Amino acid sequence: MTDDTTAQARAILEQNGIEEPEEKQGRGPSQAAQLVAIARKRYDLFMSEDGRPYGVKTDGANIALPLRGKAGLRSQLSRIYNDEHGGAVASQSALADAMTVLEGVAQAADPRVPHVRVARHGDGVVVDLGDADGRCVVITPDGWDRSARSPVLFRRSGAMKPLPAPLRDGDGLAKLRDLLNTDEEGFRLLVAWLVACFIPDLPHPILTFRGEQGTGKSYSAKMVIGIIDPSGAPKRTAPRDIKSWATQAFNSWALCLDNVSVIPDWLSDALCRAVTGDGIVDRALYTDDDVVVLEFRRVLAMTTIDAGALAGDLAERLLTIELHLIPDHKRREEAEMDAAYAEAHPSILASLFDLLAQVLKVLPDVVLTERPRMADFARVLAAVDKVQGWNTLGSYKASARDAVTDVLDGEPFAQAVVALVDRAGADGLVLTASELLERVPTPDKLPKKWPKDSTRAGGQLKRLAPALRTVGIEVDDSKRGPKPLRQRLYRLTATAERRYETASPAATNTSDSALTSGNRGVATGGPLATPHPAGGALGGAEGAAELFSATPHNTTPDLHLSSPVDAGTLGDAEMQPLSSQPVCLACEHPMDPVLTAAGDTRHPGCE
Repeated sequence: MTDDTTAQARAILEQNGIEEPEEKQGRGPSQAAQLVAIARKRYDLFMSEDGRPYGVKTDGANIALPLRGKAGLRSQLSRIYNDEHGGAVASQSALADAMTVLEGVAQAADPRVPHVRVARHGDGVVVDLGDADGRCVVITPDGWDRSARSPVLFRRSGAMKPLPAPLRDGDGLAKLRDLLNTDEEGFRLLVAWLVACFIPDLPHPILTFRGEQGTGKSYSAKMVIGIIDPSGAPKRTAPRDIKSWATQAFNSWALCLDNVSVIPDWLSDALCRAVTGDGIVDRALYTDDDVVVLEFRRVLAMTTIDAGALAGDLAERLLTIELHLIPDHKRREEAEMDAAYAEAHPSILASLFDLLAQVLKVLPDVVLTERPRMADFARVLAAVDKVQGWNTLGSYKASARDAVTDVLDGEPFAQAVVALVDRAGADGLVLTASELLERVPTPDKLPKKWPKDSTRAGGQLKRLAPALRTVGIEVDDSKRGPKPLRQRLYRLTATAERRYETASPAATNTSDSALTSGNRGVATGGPLATPHPAGGALGGAEGAAELFSATPHNTTPDLHLSSPVDAGTLGDAEMQPLSSQPVCLACEHPMDPVLTAAGDTRHPGCE
């Protein structure tokens, strides 16, 4: 032990009012004092905003080490002590005493925020490569460059593995395209999602790979998560409880849940909160009355066969990528795929960072005229579209609508509510939760999610409200009934567009008791998808694909098929005008037949 360290250790003892035992005064400071002196000389000690103590080297990588744990400051001090004392090993009691003192030192410092993998820095972004040297990549609106020391404080965990250094070597996006079996629209949406994943201060929708068995969902998810945040366990099973979920999410920037079929309500809520920013309070280790808070916003992915099994509020936060079945003659061995992916990874990162730099440059000037759910992410998509000339924002909106309607297809109670509202006409319904439960057709064998009483019916209706609005059913629960009961009243009405579609001749062939591709709406309450009258004449796969042709969002609702046509006159699912359909003289949208029969020429509220 050096003279400087010995003197510092003795000074620490004196500052803390600790007197060395007489039998040790001639032998120098205790092990604990020496360990504290080593730590204070070589590390800056501080507390994070969530109350966790860390230390960061004063002359090394800008990486925060927790005071406890396998890869923490405790183990580093043990190694340094061993090196400086000719192989001597510090006792566990000395290490424990030293940690107690160092935690007190950390509490006296100003709190700091150690980031995981990605962090904001000015108008740019810093990505931690995760290697032992603490190297990083700094991306700004002017481009990107590698840096030997991060300007931002990061922390690491045992779940993280290093990212390769990005390298411009051809078109990295084209190399990524060759590794995935989705269509061009899905690939572009995936690229835009990957770019957004390197922007930490916004909510990211949950990337969902969907497809039947044999489409490569699990491998695609592992590969995509590895591009962002490599891990020894990129694919994980659903956690058993909220505490195990919080631990996983706290220690990784990107996670993937594999082969999801059913998600319990608590996990569905936890995933929703992790998308927008979450905080979980837990009892502090080795204490009875202290707590720690795990705060995180994460990038999430999952693989599933049936998205309809997911909860409605979770479905609104999904970005779905459909994968195609891989023919046997095109299937590759996993070792071959691993080698191709490892070779392409540096080039993929370089191309993504090039695109990210361009997005950061144009993003401040991007303004959305309509802000869908997760508007911050939508702005990034709009910026990607501006740079690349794509339409990922439109694809995302369509994907979100499809995910919600798929979920409603798996909700028997929601289907019953939709059928009830459709039969109610223009005035809709005003009723209590108890009355609603009495009026909806009750199946002989109650489904698992069917509400068992009025309280659960009201709660489920509130949870389903955003999804119901997607298909053109408005839900208003702001009113209460008369005294003394003052029961909550639910007003359920179908939008004019939905009433028009369900009243049209083309829609009468569909069942009024189930949500199908023929009566789904759009998130903005716009035109609804209409069954094609010629669907029965279309054969094979072509007929199945064209049986339902969705009206584009920017098409006016007075466009509709006037008469059945055959496959030869279909063209590209072109819609023909229905000249006899009256429209509002103010907004030019279709009029409700009930209103026109009464002599009205404008919608209520239109001037």
